[in-house]
Amino acid sequence: MRAAADSSRPPPPAASEPSARRSDWGTLARLMPYLWRYRWRVGLALSFMVAAKVANVGVPLLLKELVDRLSIAPGSVQAMLVVPVGLLVAYGLLRLSTSLFTELRELVFAKATEGTTRSIALQVFRHLHAMSLRFHLERQTGGMTRDIERGTKAVQSLFSYSLYSILPTLIEMVLVLALLGIKFDAWFAGITAAALVAYIGFTVAVTEWRTQFRRQLNELDSKAHSRAIDSLLNYETVKYFNNEEYEARRYDESLDRLRRAAVKSQRTLSLLNAGQQLIIALALIAMLWRATEGVVAGRMTLGDLVMVNAFMIQLYVPLNFLGVIYRELKQGLADLDKMFVLLEREREVADAPGARPLAVTQGRVRFENVSFAYESGGRPILHDLSFEIPPGRTVAVVGPSGAGKSTLARLLYRFYDVPAGAGRITVDGQDIREVTQASLRAAIGIVPQDTVLFNDTVAYNIGYGRPSATPAEIEGAARSAHIHDFIAGTPQGYATMVGERGLKLSGGEKQRVAIARTLLKNPPILIFDEATSALDSANERAIQAELQSAARGKTALVIAHRLSTVVDAHEIVVLEHGRVAERGSHAALLAHGGVYARMWQLQHAQGGAEGVAAHWAQSPGPSLSTAP
Repeated sequence: MRAAADSSRPPPPAASEPSARRSDWGTLARLMPYLWRYRWRVGLALSFMVAAKVANVGVPLLLKELVDRLSIAPGSVQAMLVVPVGLLVAYGLLRLSTSLFTELRELVFAKATEGTTRSIALQVFRHLHAMSLRFHLERQTGGMTRDIERGTKAVQSLFSYSLYSILPTLIEMVLVLALLGIKFDAWFAGITAAALVAYIGFTVAVTEWRTQFRRQLNELDSKAHSRAIDSLLNYETVKYFNNEEYEARRYDESLDRLRRAAVKSQRTLSLLNAGQQLIIALALIAMLWRATEGVVAGRMTLGDLVMVNAFMIQLYVPLNFLGVIYRELKQGLADLDKMFVLLEREREVADAPGARPLAVTQGRVRFENVSFAYESGGRPILHDLSFEIPPGRTVAVVGPSGAGKSTLARLLYRFYDVPAGAGRITVDGQDIREVTQASLRAAIGIVPQDTVLFNDTVAYNIGYGRPSATPAEIEGAARSAHIHDFIAGTPQGYATMVGERGLKLSGGEKQRVAIARTLLKNPPILIFDEATSALDSANERAIQAELQSAARGKTALVIAHRLSTVVDAHEIVVLEHGRVAERGSHAALLAHGGVYARMWQLQHAQGGAEGVAAHWAQSPGPSLSTAP
């Protein structure tokens, strides 16, 4: 793999994520700006919520009146007319009002919830694409996508639980306590308040204790998911080494740890639920004993007893879910914070303040005394490297794996930046660190050695070079890349699906698709990184002619192992150990009789690229005989 070979796989840097999670209030404060744009909807939804709770509290009051009115002598005209027509209709209307206001609240707030979720998800998506190549080389796709999925769902759950459960319950608690204190003696309000304090305190304490198990459960879930995704993405490698059972055992180990954590979490949940029910049962017994005593003593009516019981049931039913709601709120805040941490991770490569778009007038590319290492203090890849690609010319770079050839392409694309004081790269005299990345990459097209395609159609993958291209232009690019006949010969033609990462296509077919989409992009600067390495000799010669035609009049950097592919380059730069060993045209380098000439002789004597590889393996060190 050229990328891995040339860079020796960039070592991971120290994590830039904060070591400690921010407070829950800090996470909520981070979320508020997204919600602020929907403030009028939030206000209206809160109004409907208060109206729903007022109607809900009125139900037990009407129920009391209904029971007390039933003490009228059976069969009387007053009992037949007043009770059904008055109180029963009012009771039904209150029930209807509760549901109506609740639905209106959800209807009004739905746009705020979905809009906020969409804004955050889109911002995270954009941020991930803006992150450096180093970040994406380190990432675990399965775990990261799981974190993003949980984070976006957390936005909805936070709004749902807070606006639909926590706030309504708090409002109802205040109303019930006020009514009990006004209509009856202080014992009723005192018992209710004490039970609520004990219930909430117990729930919060146990849920805080349970959070560690829940967090562990989520971490193990992410690891198991990452392991499964990674194994499936490397399906062919698993098959090559007959390691299906090994992968199944590794996955089963993850699932077993996940199972044990889930059982532990369920045990603590059962403890929480049992304790909550005990507190509720004791409070109900105390309240009903006090109410029954009042009825017997004549201080209260039978309707009062029914009302107190209805209040308690109405109040404690939502409290039954307080543990679950509190746990989900805490977990939602943790998941949301994890996504915000990802969103706030600094970009390693960012546009400089006031960066301007690149203005390509000629297309002259210069590497000026460039030194580079993938990690500060790590092994240097390039050493004071200088060379130029004149406008409309093709410069080839050859050398062994690890010499820094593909690093040149990564630096030119600004996947990494040249450190300050370690030289610079310019395009038409403009330091590429001082221009916008979007304009720089719009001016460059690349055909990489390792082509990864989208799991979409052939037409989509070719058209990705220029999304506005017409079907005729896509077909023209495919013809230039000598892949049209293959596409036309498939049952679905250009609608053929290429599979995950293009695995339905051969290496040569994928490379020709990559060539086609770069030809379709038609940028002024081209990079060919072993662009024909996966092709057979006949197709290589045919496409080499197309690449030469495509590069005519453009600035082109060709990275190659096979010397036969660079003989027509205007200049060939030979790299050894990150330094320029020699440079010149094919004929001049052969005549010079140096490193390149020995490579050429070995290639023809020992069978092409294998001979060149043997030469590099035997090479004692860099030769600087013709270095500038």
